[in-house]
Amino acid sequence: ARAAAERAGVAGVPGSTDPITDPDQVRAFAAAHGWPVLIKAVYGGGGRGMKVVLGHEEADAAIESARRESMAAFGHDDLYLERYLSAPRHIEVQVLADTHGNVVHLGDRDCSAQRRHQKLVEEAPAPGLPEAVRAAMGEAAVAVARSCHYANAGTVEFLYEDGEFFYLETNTRLQVEHPVTEMVTGIDLVEQQLRVAAGEPLGFDQSDVVMSGHAIEVRINAEDPAGGRFLPSPGRITTLRVPDGFGVRFDGGYEAGDEVSQFYDNLLGKLVVWGADRNAAIRRGLRALSELQVTGVATTAPAGTAILNHPDFAAAVHSTRWVEDVLDLSGVGLARDTGPSREGAGREIRRETTVEVNGRRFAVGVWVPEVTGSARARHSRASRRTAGSGSGEAVAPMQGTIVKVFVEVGDAIEAGQAVCVLEAMKMENHVAAERSGVVVEVRVSEGNLVGAGDVLVVVD
Repeated sequence: ARAAAERAGVAGVPGSTDPITDPDQVRAFAAAHGWPVLIKAVYGGGGRGMKVVLGHEEADAAIESARRESMAAFGHDDLYLERYLSAPRHIEVQVLADTHGNVVHLGDRDCSAQRRHQKLVEEAPAPGLPEAVRAAMGEAAVAVARSCHYANAGTVEFLYEDGEFFYLETNTRLQVEHPVTEMVTGIDLVEQQLRVAAGEPLGFDQSDVVMSGHAIEVRINAEDPAGGRFLPSPGRITTLRVPDGFGVRFDGGYEAGDEVSQFYDNLLGKLVVWGADRNAAIRRGLRALSELQVTGVATTAPAGTAILNHPDFAAAVHSTRWVEDVLDLSGVGLARDTGPSREGAGREIRRETTVEVNGRRFAVGVWVPEVTGSARARHSRASRRTAGSGSGEAVAPMQGTIVKVFVEVGDAIEAGQAVCVLEAMKMENHVAAERSGVVVEVRVSEGNLVGAGDVLVVVD
């Protein structure tokens, strides 16, 4: 795809065009382009197999982790490199091409509200984009599709920063966020895919594509966004009531009573709204989110509400780093939905853990007091840990599979140091020690399945 963009004269983020296999290739790339460096999966998508490398000492572990994630998610572990932009917007263009040489674009989408390089909120058209840039980006997307004789619906993705845009990648399929394009163009993209596959020419040209209003999609994932951690929340959905009404659409794959597995993607559904303008779409999105009811698992819906309510989002000044670096989710969690309230008690959130009764293990949900604090406190918590603080037990924050153990009995470690890697829902999560000391027990090995709350490593 990068080669096709270069043939079309579309500049990409500086990166490699051949797969990389050696950490020294990462270091050599950084010597030419500077740190940080982004490792990406050739067959990737959805943020999987993507690792930011801040310095030369991280290269080995980052390649190893990216390979594991890529193989688990896509069945391939080929990787490539890109220069990491510090605060870009993620803007993509929907293209549609037939087998007769006709190619059109259906406008752009902004997908900058992300966590772990995975999108949370998408909208069309991209707000605050200079019209000259918008037109150039659309032309570039069409040029990339033509250069590789593409035929299908597809998405050409760009990063936009300081008035410039760079080609990122092409997704040769429908994106999760394609409904926002359908809402503003009135074009059914699935229907168009079927017509193209049947050999029909496109029934319209670029001049026929007209945008009307504004659309926003909020992804509803089974994750707990409390404190900005976005921990996977597998389990059984006990209640699922979706909003409706004019300008509201919900594309879902689950119903009440369904089980959300730890082994697969955790997207429950997509809440899509349309408004006559962006402000109307934001208001309708907030109303729809307030009507959405999901119990049994935590979801990212509260994070969607926080994003749509934020003045930075309203002003369209957010970047792909904004959710993780700026958005305060310290007060966000899954509110208790059953049971009597206790006078004077604080807000409670649901946590999953595993208990053993008569030799059998059971997953249970426990309501515990919410830990409060600011987003800044979250980012600096590692620096606050000292040798005498925190628990001596490193526990699993969620169900998953241990894919890497970094420590052995007798190792001296520091607070905040990763002791193992836990894979859940195709994403890797580092489990860190909460105190400095010496490892006295390692209770897991690679390949072990663990439950939320299981003790993995003990530090004295």
